[in-house]
Amino acid sequence: MQPQRRPKPGGASPRVTKRRAKTRANLIEAAFRVFADKGFGQVRIDDVCTAAGYSRGAFYSNFDSLEELFFTLYDENARLIAGQVTEAFTAGDINPGFEAIVERVTATLLLDRDWLLIKTDFLLHAARNPAVADRLAAHRQQLRTEIEQRLDGARDRLSLPEAIGDISDAARAVVAAYDGVTVQLLLDGDLQAARTWLTQLLTALLNR
Repeated sequence: MQPQRRPKPGGASPRVTKRRAKTRANLIEAAFRVFADKGFGQVRIDDVCTAAGYSRGAFYSNFDSLEELFFTLYDENARLIAGQVTEAFTAGDINPGFEAIVERVTATLLLDRDWLLIKTDFLLHAARNPAVADRLAAHRQQLRTEIEQRLDGARDRLSLPEAIGDISDAARAVVAAYDGVTVQLLLDGDLQAARTWLTQLLTALLNR
């Protein structure tokens, strides 16, 4: 099973012109590259504009700050992760057993080293800025809520250990397991080992 690819960012709403939507998407894509190369704390708005080929005016017509741009990236990745979990739990072409579900989750789940570098850099930035930390915590809560909804929909396939408790606790444990595995992936760069370790952790967390 091949992991899902990162979607093109910056989908347009009905009120957004195609040109503006393209500009926004190009800025987001350029920011991803620059954040990954330099680290969030080392990037300036001009760096993103240069990489995307736009002026500062184009940037400010779409984003108030680099932090807002980061949260756009974060939300897109959160939706991607939640969607991958949903697909794993609802796919009709696999054995409905628990082991098959976990294997599908870990085979498709986004483990993008560049994104992990960006996220880790921003976490350090947020840790030193309480207002940003509060906002990041809210976005992480949104991700946990998405995962919780997916787990709740597959409740009949799960057998949670007593130490985990309810579905809400299970969602927190899944996100924590994902965070822990991604830290290890940053250190050793071994994607296959990360997927194997994540499989073991999810099996222990979600199956009695």
